[in-house]
Amino acid sequence: MKISVVLGTRPEIVKFSPMIRECQRLSKDYFILHTGQHYSYNMDKVFFEQLNLPEAKYNLDVGSGSHGQQTGKMLARVEEVLLKESPDVVLVEGDTNTVLAGALAAVKLGIKVGHVEAGLRSYDRNMPEEINRVLADHCSDYLFAPTPKSKKILLHEGIKEKKVFLVGNTVVDAIYQNLEIAKSKRSIFNALGVESGRYMLATAHRQENVDDKKKLAGLICGLQIVQSEFKVPLIYPIHPRAKKQLDQFGIDHEGITLVEPLDYLAFLQLESKAKLVLTDSGGVQEETCILGVPCVTLRDNTERPETLEVGSNILAGTNPDRILEAAKISCAHKKSWVNPFGDGATGKRIVGILESEFAKNRKDR
Repeated sequence: MKISVVLGTRPEIVKFSPMIRECQRLSKDYFILHTGQHYSYNMDKVFFEQLNLPEAKYNLDVGSGSHGQQTGKMLARVEEVLLKESPDVVLVEGDTNTVLAGALAAVKLGIKVGHVEAGLRSYDRNMPEEINRVLADHCSDYLFAPTPKSKKILLHEGIKEKKVFLVGNTVVDAIYQNLEIAKSKRSIFNALGVESGRYMLATAHRQENVDDKKKLAGLICGLQIVQSEFKVPLIYPIHPRAKKQLDQFGIDHEGITLVEPLDYLAFLQLESKAKLVLTDSGGVQEETCILGVPCVTLRDNTERPETLEVGSNILAGTNPDRILEAAKISCAHKKSWVNPFGDGATGKRIVGILESEFAKNRKDR
C-alpha cells in the first residue's frame, strides 16, 4: 500500500504529524505532497523541522489567489504528481482548498481517498470551508469521523456505513506528542514577559471576520473590553492580512498586545497555560478543549459542537457585549469537562484501518 499525504497549510502539517510518524514507525511506503496553499514550502519548512517530520517530497508552491483559481491550479498539479507516483490512497485532512483539490484529483484518477476529520458541519454555506468539507466527504472512500456526532451526520447524508470509521481526532495525538516537544524549547513566556495563567490569548483570521469592517471593529472592541475587565495582558499573534485590514479600516487596538505570528510550538505553549482563549479558529476550539483551557468563539456557529456540549466553549460572535459576557461565564466555569475528541491513538488507528481495508480488497480479488 502506497500512501500520499496531501497538505498545504500549517494546521494540516500539525494534524497530519501523528499519521506521518506512524507511517515512519511502520516503514510504510508514503510521500508528502505540499501544495503551498498558505505559504511557500520554504516558509513552512520550520514546521517540519520543529515537529521532527521528514521533508515533503513534492512542493507545488501554488500560493494565494481566488478560491477558484487556487483550487484549479492545485487540482491540475496534484493530478500530475498522482499520475507519476500512482499511490493506492490519498489522505487529506480538514476543509481547505488543498483538501478539495487533493480529493478531486485522486477520485478522478480512480485512486482511493481517505478524508480525515470527516463529518464536520457548520451548516453555513457562506463559509468556503463548509463547501470543501461537504464535497470532500461525498467523494471519499474512507471517511474518518472524529466523534459519534460527525459519524451520525455522515450517515444522515446518505454515506454508506461501511465507508465511515469512528476514530477520534488526530489533533489529540498532535497535542500530546507536540506538547512534549514544545516543553523542551525556549519558553515563550519569558519572551513575552507573561506568567502562566495570568494572560489571555486571541486569534482571528477568518475571511468573514477580518474582511468585514463592522465585524472586525466589534471583535477588536470586544477584546479590548475583556482586557479592561480582567486586567491581564491579552496577546493577539496577528496574521499580516488581519493587521493590514486593521490599519486599512483605521481600527484602534489599544490595550491589546499585538505580536508577530508565532511558530506552532510557541503558540501551543501559550495556549496551554492561558486563562482564556478567544478565537475564530475551529482547530483552536478543539485544542483548548483538549488542553482544559476555556474558549470563547468569535463566530455565530461552529463545526465543533462537541466543545459547546461539554462546556469548554461558548459562541459569542463579534458583538462586544456578548464577547464580554461569554468571557465572564467561561472564566467562572470549572474546567472539569471530558475531552470528546479521542484518546490520542487516532493516527495509529487510521493507518491500521487502511492496512486492514487494503488486505481485505486483495483477498476479494
